[in-house]
Amino acid sequence: MRNPWIIFFPCIFLLCNSFTNSTPLFPKEALPTKSGYLPVNPATGSAIFYTFYESQEPISSISETPLLIWLQGGPGCSSSLGNFYELGPWRVSENQNSKEIKLEQNPAPWNRLFGLLFLDNPIGVGFSIASNPDEIPKDEHAVGEQLFSAIKAFINLDPSFKTRPIYITGESYGGKYVPAIGYYILNKNPYLPISEQVKLAGIAIGNGLTDPITQVGTHALNAYFSGLINEKQKTKLEELQSEAIRLTMMENWNESTLARTRVLKTLQNMTGLATLYNFNRQIPYKTDLVEKFLNQKGIKTVLGVNESMVYEECSEVVGTALHEDVMKSSKFMVEYLVKNSKVLLYQGQFDLRDGVVSTESWVKKMKWEGIEKFLEAERKVWNVKGKLAGYVQKWGNLSNVVVMGAGHLVPADQELNSQIMVEDWVLDRGLFLKNAKVFKAML
Repeated sequence: MRNPWIIFFPCIFLLCNSFTNSTPLFPKEALPTKSGYLPVNPATGSAIFYTFYESQEPISSISETPLLIWLQGGPGCSSSLGNFYELGPWRVSENQNSKEIKLEQNPAPWNRLFGLLFLDNPIGVGFSIASNPDEIPKDEHAVGEQLFSAIKAFINLDPSFKTRPIYITGESYGGKYVPAIGYYILNKNPYLPISEQVKLAGIAIGNGLTDPITQVGTHALNAYFSGLINEKQKTKLEELQSEAIRLTMMENWNESTLARTRVLKTLQNMTGLATLYNFNRQIPYKTDLVEKFLNQKGIKTVLGVNESMVYEECSEVVGTALHEDVMKSSKFMVEYLVKNSKVLLYQGQFDLRDGVVSTESWVKKMKWEGIEKFLEAERKVWNVKGKLAGYVQKWGNLSNVVVMGAGHLVPADQELNSQIMVEDWVLDRGLFLKNAKVFKAML
């Protein structure tokens, strides 16, 4: 078991690291604008690690430029995966001959127009510090509480951050993290002076696990009509799904989580796919490149991290702490958020875990006065540069996007289309206009 928690008090790195040096593996132009630690519990030293990249081409003054916050899933996986493998301005690559791992520019990063903040959430994940294992969250309220402390600390780093609209984004288990912090912000703001409030403008969830009791019941049907299993296998999988649902209804959280794991393992064995995260791939995503890159000598120093720390892609300790949280629903948080902010749900076409069918299954059960009109809204064709990019359905504050040619890690599979999607959603343009027709993105 690697790096479960580390007692570490990096005073000079507590809030941010000023970059004066770089390494050949991490050239100066690839360095984040800021990185370091945001305190969660100053008394113990527990803190969330962050990297921040300012907008490359802001279309307004910096004080008005939106800030996107990215939260990875897991539970227990580091947002450095999103940063260096998916949507950050520089991504890891491997030389096939020398096996050297280096950075190369992302042609379509999410910080083109917006500031972009990655948080290793919760404490104990990635380079984040959990000084005491008891401080690691065991539910989404605790996750929201820690994230709120970290976000407030980040906002206080620069006066211009206080006036910038904030959008919380994330994927996979971020389907619980993202609404958790959004819900926490909306409930906390009324008790704060206006100058101290977090200016939440919206949330975006990619391929999210949000309402597990509903979503776990979709795998057999989805795989069957995708031609990946036969009727006999479908029946067997449905039996396993029913058991997971039964245990969840009994609030037997430990056993229901294990039952969901059995569903996914059985589906994996039945299909023989390289990965359920993208049934179109012949090999799994190579996210381990991020771990190899960040553990190279000198990389941690330039990021403001003690070289003695060992980076791991996903923390077993944090995953264990949140084990009984897995099958609990965060749907009620999304229902509250959609009444008070914009909500974007997006899914890659090829994801068999938390994809299109999985998401639509819980969305249609939302308790929201606009849900009937959303379900009746036209699903519009979305084209980018004359090619089919996906489909968009929108009514009121809720938007749902299917991204063609993508799996669970949408920005890794379709960087340009994911960039256009998030930019259009934030800026209310393209298919996210109230009366939008078929939109062909022009770059």
